Amino acid sequence: MISGKWKNLILATLMFYLGFTIWFSFAPYTGEIADEFGLSVAELGIVASAAIIAVPLGRIVIGPLTDKYGAPTTVFWTMLIVGGAAITSAFTQTYEVFIAARIVASLAGITFVIGIAHVSEWFDEENLGLAEGIYAGIGNAGAGLGSLLILPTLFGAGYSGPLFDTNWRAAFFYTGAAAIVTGVVYYFAAEAARSEEKRQATKEGVTVEKWLWVATRYGAVVLAVAYVMTFGLELAMNGWLSTYYREAFGEGRLRIAAGFAATFSIAAGLLRPIGGYMSDVFQREEWDVISRFEGEHRNQWTFIALTYVVISMFVMTLAGLTGNIIVAVVAAFGVGLGCAFAEGAIFAQVPSMFPDDSGSVAGIVGGIGSSGGVFYPLIFSSALLPNLHLGYAVAAVTMIPILVLAAWVFQPHISEVATEKGWLVTDERPDSTTTVTADD
Repeated sequence: MISGKWKNLILATLMFYLGFTIWFSFAPYTGEIADEFGLSVAELGIVASAAIIAVPLGRIVIGPLTDKYGAPTTVFWTMLIVGGAAITSAFTQTYEVFIAARIVASLAGITFVIGIAHVSEWFDEENLGLAEGIYAGIGNAGAGLGSLLILPTLFGAGYSGPLFDTNWRAAFFYTGAAAIVTGVVYYFAAEAARSEEKRQATKEGVTVEKWLWVATRYGAVVLAVAYVMTFGLELAMNGWLSTYYREAFGEGRLRIAAGFAATFSIAAGLLRPIGGYMSDVFQREEWDVISRFEGEHRNQWTFIALTYVVISMFVMTLAGLTGNIIVAVVAAFGVGLGCAFAEGAIFAQVPSMFPDDSGSVAGIVGGIGSSGGVFYPLIFSSALLPNLHLGYAVAAVTMIPILVLAAWVFQPHISEVATEKGWLVTDERPDSTTTVTADD
């Protein structure tokens, strides 16, 4: 029989996978949607942003709600709302109603925070990076395998079914129905925490005062902005790459363009456990590879991964300028690797640094990080740029200040107080909650 922690990890992962499939289900159908509603490339960039715009605030709110009420309850209501909105979007006849329905359906993106909090309630720190990496890695693959490969296969060009003759409408309807079923199953099958003691410790730590204090600690702030340039970038690329390959290279075949885009998503999703695992290894083996951050083992791996992301974005522009789509696809895969490693590293640190506030901090980090998915597509599709390749380099330049902030916080004398000291709010901790860890 599967032990409780593995059963709940599996449930959380499957729920998250479906959530991300729904979130990015519009991506492979941008051509058909543009034709139906008469949209330009710039307007498609707005569609990609609209699919993310509700998520930052949603993640910030759902984090403490999950800490307070438990994952089974928040999953149930989230999937009910998301499923209803996805089904509604399948029947829309106007662009305005379509955008509104997809904004609500985009709340599927907040499932990540719920699952992160849920998994942290079951695993101890020694295995937390790997467990969160498995959860996030397979779940994130919903954006690639689910939305960019499986959906176009099931609902491809020329699709005709019992309810719809339009492929994207069918995809939205059936994934919405699946979300509702998943919410019900999760409510009855999942368990909120390893023990009642752990559940109460997390629940009692949820107050507005505590949330504001945690949100302004150096550690929470740097991880949040680092997540902008990694997960926010991943969101943007997931929603944009199909359009990029079609418009920049003339690849108009739905399944080919979506397949090329999926290589990025697969790298960014399925390889994410490596990022969490390497963070665990750096910590366990006490590796020091950056003398400036001596003794800060998890921080060193995180900084290496963030630096690689910036470099890979400049390479993405150079690859696009070659005019060879295969070179661009390989470069995008390299960007996906960087996102995977950095995201795994960041979310190995979240529950490790804030064990009794993991839902709240995951919401803060995930919410702020998601904002990158709103503004990066606007950079990529900007009419101010001479071509669609330069947007990646511009985005890379905006990431450099985040690297500078990380370099400051990751210094040993700052890092050792990063969970206690911060900006704007007093450094006096508003409670004295005792940390309770899960066991095997």
